[in-house]
Amino acid sequence: MKSIKINDVFNEKRSQDLQIKLMAGQNGTENVVKFGDLNRPGLTLSGFFDFFASDRIQIFGLGESAYLSSISDESKENIYKQFFSYQIPCCIFSHGAVPDDSFLKYADSSNVPVYVSLIGSTRLVTMLVHIFDEIFAEKVTLHGTLVDVSGIGVLLLGSSGVGKSETALELVERGHRLVADDMVTIVKTDSSLLMGKGSEMLKHHMEIRGIGIINIKEIFGIRSVRRKKRLDLIVKLEEWNPAEEYERLGLDEEFYEILGLNIPMVKIPVGPGRNIPVIIETAAFNQSLKKSGIYSARELDEKIKKWISKGE
Repeated sequence: MKSIKINDVFNEKRSQDLQIKLMAGQNGTENVVKFGDLNRPGLTLSGFFDFFASDRIQIFGLGESAYLSSISDESKENIYKQFFSYQIPCCIFSHGAVPDDSFLKYADSSNVPVYVSLIGSTRLVTMLVHIFDEIFAEKVTLHGTLVDVSGIGVLLLGSSGVGKSETALELVERGHRLVADDMVTIVKTDSSLLMGKGSEMLKHHMEIRGIGIINIKEIFGIRSVRRKKRLDLIVKLEEWNPAEEYERLGLDEEFYEILGLNIPMVKIPVGPGRNIPVIIETAAFNQSLKKSGIYSARELDEKIKKWISKGE
């Protein structure tokens, strides 16, 4: 089972995005989160601890904060004592609401980090859900190049030296956008969607043999790159093999499996005189038509069959 430490969840960048500040429980920032689900402990704070999802991050909205402010100190002590007897990963208070001193004292003694966020509950939960979806999602890293070709996420695969980076460079020069070169991380965000992105270290950079490392964003501008893109099409570049039969009609579709999902794939032989970037553009446009329900090869095949039938 995958898990992550609290201090890794709320790193410097995420803390800035979430506008959160640690108020107590510094010694508990090594606590482990095993689930991406969140819990609002509203009913629990009234003393009903049955079915308390204590292994989730606890979100305190305005309702929870207002309730805690309305009860007596004696009631608070009883609730806090029982609440912090569970192994809670951490607590987050929204809307900038600061918990009372007794709550912070129990959190410190129980090693439960307590954060306060200036963001409202709904937006805070939405942001946290996106963060944990990314953290706990299935992912795999592939050797290839991912390009956004007119809205279609095209992953270029092929053996080293076949020309993936050079092809992507030509596509960028033609107005398309680089997502990642060399190492592409594919993330399964839900049961039917794969997103591709590059590493923070290598983003926007590309290796071109004979030149070296170049920065696409600095050379072509910010419109030439994007951070991530949905994966729509696999293009496998191969050295031209006269003995192999390549697709001529496009009636038979091929697929490439990634994380249990089948992504449409085309094989493009690389040889002298072939304009590979233009062919990839055409493949991307054709895939866009297929997503709209238009299959050019099938339509032509049907026309030919009808023509033959009428001729008989």
